[in-house]
Amino acid sequence: MSAPLDIDQLQTFIAIVDTGSFTKAAERVFKTQSAVSMQMRRLEERVGKQLFAKDGRGVRLSGEGEKLLNYARKMIRLNNEAIAAFDDNRLEGTLRIGTPDDYADRYMPEIIGRFAKTHPNVELFIVCEPSVDLAEKMSRGELDIALVTHNPRERISEVVRTEPLCWVSSANHPLSEDAPVPLAVGRRDCQWRQLACSALDGVGRDYQVLFTSWSSTVVAAAVLAGMAVSVLPESALRPGMRVLSQADGFPPLPPVQIGIMKRPGFSSSLMAAITNHITACLDNITPAAVNDDLDGGLRMRMRAGQLMPGW
Repeated sequence: MSAPLDIDQLQTFIAIVDTGSFTKAAERVFKTQSAVSMQMRRLEERVGKQLFAKDGRGVRLSGEGEKLLNYARKMIRLNNEAIAAFDDNRLEGTLRIGTPDDYADRYMPEIIGRFAKTHPNVELFIVCEPSVDLAEKMSRGELDIALVTHNPRERISEVVRTEPLCWVSSANHPLSEDAPVPLAVGRRDCQWRQLACSALDGVGRDYQVLFTSWSSTVVAAAVLAGMAVSVLPESALRPGMRVLSQADGFPPLPPVQIGIMKRPGFSSSLMAAITNHITACLDNITPAAVNDDLDGGLRMRMRAGQLMPGW
């Protein structure tokens, strides 16, 4: 019978991938760098494959290492869930979470699924509204935690993810170069709408807002039908969408940041548990597969994200 994989070695392996170096991983797992290196040598001996390839001063996963990473994350997650199931001090109560519907569609399934398995006695109450409205609910004490678009000029939140904001159109419908750009965006106080309009104004390109909706489903439908152009974070790109670049006449956009707002005075243990789950899930998100007609920079980032998560 084959000897089982060592959970401690797998945790160190994941720490190296997440931090991008043996040195930073050693700090995370509270080991010396030599101990980390020894663990990885033993892990490579156990699976009989080379897990890392040299990449300048850093490290990157080999093809076999990428394969092991998927199993390692599942095993660590299952190990944590098993331990939590027998924890007499496991968390209980109700947790009120707010998120915009586009974040709910992309991020919440994994967050909710993992949290529910680890903390089955905690009831989750989910509210899907725009970041502006969620901030107001937080100020009134109606939510315990909210996942919002980080905007320090309007609200205070802790940044947990940063990614590119992209211009997108339908991959199956040509965009007229002569007509004003047809936009599908959120309401006037939507930060992404303001960024899109300001960017087009800055290069003197005409545009017309044809669709206004807080629903990411409605905006995506307008884009995929070839009726409009919109802006989406990289992880929200969908099959059938085409990323538009400066070569198409669209100016670069600043990156988008996702933040967490927390209600003061809420249970520290519950808050720490859900925050850890959110951060871990967002770290593991990789861009969705989209049409091959991508600009080179985005395609490179997506490939890099597959090799070493946390780009």
